[in-house]
Amino acid sequence: MELWQLLILAVLQGITEFLPVSSSGHLVVLGSVLLDASDRDLMTAINVVLHLGTLLTILVFYRQRLLALLKSERRTLALVAIGTLPAVLVGLPLKLFLEEALTEPLLAGTLLIGTGALLIPTSRIREGEQSLDTLTYRNAILIGIGQSLAILPGLSRSGTTISVALFVGVKRQASAEFSFLLAIPAIAGAGLLEAKDLLQASSTSAPLIYLVLGAALAFIVGTIALRWLLNWLQTGRLAWFAWWCIPLGACVVAYHLLLAAN
Repeated sequence: MELWQLLILAVLQGITEFLPVSSSGHLVVLGSVLLDASDRDLMTAINVVLHLGTLLTILVFYRQRLLALLKSERRTLALVAIGTLPAVLVGLPLKLFLEEALTEPLLAGTLLIGTGALLIPTSRIREGEQSLDTLTYRNAILIGIGQSLAILPGLSRSGTTISVALFVGVKRQASAEFSFLLAIPAIAGAGLLEAKDLLQASSTSAPLIYLVLGAALAFIVGTIALRWLLNWLQTGRLAWFAWWCIPLGACVVAYHLLLAAN
């Protein structure tokens, strides 16, 4: 892999991890253009490394909130733990037994359309009343189920979790905060799960320094994108991202169906 290819993917990851447009879907689609089909293991490793870069964005951006959670807000920690369970019970089997599907561009295109369809109704939702202090365990599980399904490429993790939170009456700011708190164990767990493949891939196809640079760039771009998303969410414009996801997904699906037909 060339450095410029990895840096393009890093910028894409940084932008799309927090915006509700599916970072994994975009990485799969662009990766299918930049890499050969034989490099799927490398694409999986790159996906994990770049996600770790944006995980660092969350840790730095919410560092004061995380310190408060560790010191005194044990109930919120319990909500995060409960919300993470569906990712373990649903997402882990998907990862273990359908791993090849997670790098399939046609699936990514189809689910990008699904992400757009999920975002559209959010423009008509009134501001909820639940904060993290009043969020119920039931709603935490529902939001966690959304996250567990978002392991599939094209289904946005942030878009799904924030949308579900808004649907069940959580305030906009709290919806985003809980979404990104849930991302910490989910992304960290995926990184540990892929550690072996990552070392193998980095030693054969992508120098370790390339991966470090990619993660650093994803962190920087991700910080900018996270601030942008929070501003858009507060103004109720989350649904606007549907008009990126749906046309892009339709183009990807049409392109790969034409390839299959030929």
